[in-house]
Amino acid sequence: MKRFFLPALLSLALTGCNAGRSAMGGAEQVGAGFAAAATAPLEDFNLRRQIIPTVLLQAQANPYDLRNLNQCTTIGAEVARLNEALGPDTDEPPRQDGSFLSERAADAAAKAALDAIRGTATDFIPGRSWIRRLSGAEQHSKHVQSAIQSGRMRRAFLKGMGMQRNCAPPAAPSWFRPTVRSQR
Repeated sequence: MKRFFLPALLSLALTGCNAGRSAMGGAEQVGAGFAAAATAPLEDFNLRRQIIPTVLLQAQANPYDLRNLNQCTTIGAEVARLNEALGPDTDEPPRQDGSFLSERAADAAAKAALDAIRGTATDFIPGRSWIRRLSGAEQHSKHVQSAIQSGRMRRAFLKGMGMQRNCAPPAAPSWFRPTVRSQR
């Protein structure tokens, strides 16, 4: 009985320490994002704009451009640039960052708190949808979404080209395995 009690007590103490650390991390996350959430109305008045990464603007201009993409390494580098701007692709498994359930819960709580702050800050604006249209914020938001969609389309196209050329990931989907050792 004594042999079981000590490890269980130690495990419980370590779990409590981790939960406290996770809660502190969530509070820091809310503190860091508070200013951006509270100043969200500036986006509605088009006084603050979301920056569109250059790689997404290039994808929007020509999503099927193959100039200088004649090797697996250059295709992979372009996919990596798109991943940096867009985040991981859907074919990639979720990252195993070793986070505990309490850390993920703290992240979710922090996101919910920031969304509530952002919603409260923008809800007080009467005729918000009209202000967004008249200020140009709605048009810019559509431009951002179009650039993101073009970037996703280009990444899918490049991975398809990588498969056709028998490239290894990231120049092809993560599940693809080249059939020949030498790659063009």
